[in-house]
Amino acid sequence: MTKISNYGTFKDSLNAPIHRWFTYPAGYSHKLVEAKCAQFSIGKGSLIADPFVGTGTTSLSAKSLGIDSIGVEAHPFVHWVAQTKLDSNHDTDLLKKEAAIIVEQAHDLLSEKYFDTAEWPDLIYKCFDTDNLKQLYALKTEVLALTSERQDFFKLALTATLRDTTSAGAGWPYIAPSKFAKRKIKRNAFEEFSKRCALMADDVETFTALRSKHKLVKGDARNLISHTGEGNVDLILTSPPYLNNYDYADRTRMETYFWGLYNSWADITTNVRDKLMMAATTQVRRGKMVDTAAMPIVKLLDAKIHAELQNAVSRLGELRKRKSGNKSYDMMTAGYFEDISQVILQAHTALKPGCPFILVLGDSAPYGVHVPTDEIIGRLALGAGFSDYSIEVIRTRGDKWANNSQRHKVPLRESIVTVIR
Repeated sequence: MTKISNYGTFKDSLNAPIHRWFTYPAGYSHKLVEAKCAQFSIGKGSLIADPFVGTGTTSLSAKSLGIDSIGVEAHPFVHWVAQTKLDSNHDTDLLKKEAAIIVEQAHDLLSEKYFDTAEWPDLIYKCFDTDNLKQLYALKTEVLALTSERQDFFKLALTATLRDTTSAGAGWPYIAPSKFAKRKIKRNAFEEFSKRCALMADDVETFTALRSKHKLVKGDARNLISHTGEGNVDLILTSPPYLNNYDYADRTRMETYFWGLYNSWADITTNVRDKLMMAATTQVRRGKMVDTAAMPIVKLLDAKIHAELQNAVSRLGELRKRKSGNKSYDMMTAGYFEDISQVILQAHTALKPGCPFILVLGDSAPYGVHVPTDEIIGRLALGAGFSDYSIEVIRTRGDKWANNSQRHKVPLRESIVTVIR
């Protein structure tokens, strides 16, 4: 039995077949999906939706249970990861043979002259020593040359190899290419790629999938019903972005730079950051948020919550003027609750009567101003027409920073919020 405190983390999935193909700190336990399906009698013939599907935890768990699912993800690269994990019905013998061929041919490509043709943003050169970067470039060349249906499998294996071999600090959530965070143990890219391919091939062989249908959409959670239709869903289970200034676009910067998807901060902003639900100050465009700052949808759902949030936003605006970081927590908070209000309305329309909408959430205290996100979302759901909500606290948060004099002292928590249609 999984500890309840682990439900809001990716910890269980780190050792679970296929789930572990890409480590994603924003994920939650695949066992939460199983537990909630059992609790609400969701089984064959049901439909699960996840409007923030991320790397596919909900969809992959539904596949193992034989339950149909629809997942929506706005981050293009993360959507690709989820799709690759879900489309994992490969011949394992072919995977193993092809992996060996890729490594053998990549060995043959190694040369100074060949490597000189590589062009990446500076971050990539800071993250890898020359030997590993040569090997990664050779592996990339061979993987991109594949014409088989297994190309995405090997692309994901090589993607995972990046964090295995980087010499930079590669802890969650971001890459830290500084001399203070360098990894002490050097790992060989060819060897790590081979290990990854072997582990992933074994996962394909051991993962049990029951007959069911699954759709992953590269789209916006704020437009969920365009993908689910109205009144078709038996369970919505998700973990939306937390109101904690976590930049989901930056989390995959190394990976997307490596594959040449983006080459700059501006590229990522245009193609990823601006498409995501508001959750980070890097998304704030103060001059374009006059309407958002008024939070009209929040006001429509609950005037009392709207007044409470306006007060918090005003306090954050005043603190911003006095703080050295000058972070736009005020606009981030207003934008966050406007966006999540749209998701709540979409969820109400997508669900069948009496069915649950379950969210894994964390509260927040930007500049020390506590925002009880779980309670606010529960109350907003009542304003949207849901009949009831409950909150199950699964763990405390922020304890590891308790001795940091620069950080607020507000106790935080992570919760499972369940609202009933």
